[in-house]
Amino acid sequence: MNRAEFVSSASNDVWDVLVVGGGATGLGVAVEAASRGYATLLLEQSDFAKGTSSRSTKLIHGGVRYLQQGDVSLVLESLHERGLLIQNAPHLVHHLAFVVPVYDWWEGPFYGIGLKLYDALAGKLGLGPSKMLSREEALEHIPTVEPDGLRGGVIYFDGQFDDSRLAITLVRTLADLGGIPINYARVTGLMRSAGMGGAIEGVTAVDEESGRELEIRARVVVNATGVFTDEVRRMDDPDARSMVTASQGVHIVLDREFLPGDSAIMVPHTSDGRVLFAVPWHGRVVVGTTDTPVPGVSLEPRALEEEIEFLLTHAIRYLTRDPVASDVLSVFAGLRPLVGDPDSDTKAISRDHTLLVSPSGLVTITGGKWTTYRRMGADTITQAAAVAGLPERPSVTEELRLHGWTDEVDPIEPWSVYGTDWLEIEALERARPELAERLHPALPYRASEVVWGTRFEMARTVEDTLSRRLRALLLDARASMEMAPRVARLMAEELGRGTAWEEAQVAEYRELARGYVLG
Repeated sequence: MNRAEFVSSASNDVWDVLVVGGGATGLGVAVEAASRGYATLLLEQSDFAKGTSSRSTKLIHGGVRYLQQGDVSLVLESLHERGLLIQNAPHLVHHLAFVVPVYDWWEGPFYGIGLKLYDALAGKLGLGPSKMLSREEALEHIPTVEPDGLRGGVIYFDGQFDDSRLAITLVRTLADLGGIPINYARVTGLMRSAGMGGAIEGVTAVDEESGRELEIRARVVVNATGVFTDEVRRMDDPDARSMVTASQGVHIVLDREFLPGDSAIMVPHTSDGRVLFAVPWHGRVVVGTTDTPVPGVSLEPRALEEEIEFLLTHAIRYLTRDPVASDVLSVFAGLRPLVGDPDSDTKAISRDHTLLVSPSGLVTITGGKWTTYRRMGADTITQAAAVAGLPERPSVTEELRLHGWTDEVDPIEPWSVYGTDWLEIEALERARPELAERLHPALPYRASEVVWGTRFEMARTVEDTLSRRLRALLLDARASMEMAPRVARLMAEELGRGTAWEEAQVAEYRELARGYVLG
């Protein structure tokens, strides 16, 4: 993928579908459009999955919480999409065992019955039956769970993935299908046809790298910007009422010794009604998440002290080794775009998606979650094609294998996220053996991955590489800061940048990464 060529071609054609937003939703919409044969362009103001879509709990799941809330239709849809994702991207999505620890006599039968219903709703796409565990069996699966008062547990299965790697895979899939993805292309306005209340016929945008202003025409524009949804809607109608409420979710990352073994912990009901997870991921443990209403939105949200305290307190409650702030390898925050009353408790607002068409033809898709990104894309393009008068074509993405597809991978291996691309990364290492060197002893990443991400995955900054092409920022923020100079040198070679660029990138990255470190 050549970004310069993509930018040059953006203004040369009238696109069938122009998607604004390069997170899970926008990428799902763009892949859907391109797979139906529509000429498709996607613009992202920063890097792909820079916001919410790289900051999830790393789960592809039906949503036990939604079942508790009685939202059976959302659970059914999510379980169906979970099954499809495991089939279409087995190099990125795999099943994981979750154990619900039981401390009160009523919890076993209560959660056991609920999870049997969860199994039944999954149908033939289920990942395995849930079952009750004795105290000894529960400790075998999660040996560091608090044993005092433990009666047993319930085990069930859900999906796990690497969120930003799935996003990059969708970028590659879009390009494979003939679509054009461009990062660092910020939409600044909407273009209209002449006359009162003219229909939207494209966008104005700025290439953030060159400063070049772009005018891009399209038969339909899709607003898929997550928590920034209302900003784009007000480009269409300055008086548009807010439809999105932002809720912040925070996670802390701990060393694997806090939760050894192959199973995750799920606490379905904390003291304030939240669901809490402790999930093994890339050799670490991710503990989350919080659910805190926030008044504003940002590309780089920061965890609040009370959110960190909540997670540490509950980790201490359920783990035998009590983590303290100095044990936290990284802390990250993400914003959920929820559609509903901003005065409502965000835990109670539906995670289902909402599709809206304005009088001028702007198509807006928001809400939802990573698990249902494909279904959101399919619903959106069916509507967008009607708005634009495009030829009606059926969705094919239920059976669309994503870029790099292979079922011959071990999800424990760090290279598995590349799928078949790993063969080409190994070829880079054979041609330049120094690229096989690890970037840091605390993490598995190699120099070849930096070259690959810059050359073929449109990484443009050190942050793009260390946060989203590799997951170093989330897995060990301090180690990632130590890796930054080597990464900058490798990227500078690929991008034709000088020493000043390297130094500026390292400084900017280290300033950002300090926000992921406690103390």
